[in-house]
Amino acid sequence: MPPKRSGFTRLYFATIYSCRGIKAAFSSEAAVRQEIVAMALLIPIVFILDVTNSERVLLLFSLFIVLITELLNTAVEKLSDHVSTDMHELIGKAKDIGSAAVFISLILALVTWGIILL
Repeated sequence: MPPKRSGFTRLYFATIYSCRGIKAAFSSEAAVRQEIVAMALLIPIVFILDVTNSERVLLLFSLFIVLITELLNTAVEKLSDHVSTDMHELIGKAKDIGSAAVFISLILALVTWGIILL
């Protein structure tokens, strides 16, 4: 096990590990790629819209929550596949629950954008 790091060294390595995680998720999951493309299109629009700063923050939060949830779901799926590639009831439930979390985050984003824009 590597030694415990602290201060800026820990922050440096945490940033490297996070970038690796985003890269791994991007390269292995179509949903992550789709959500990042959607964010790349929608984030500039957030700054063009005639909305309050509070509404702008809510629009941005809703997009990032979708990506965060998708990354966590991807982590559950990868870990589940590492544990067993066989069909297993509990692994199936874990994957379904992760998928449900992504679905709910997408609904939250749609409702947020709908309320603010309509």
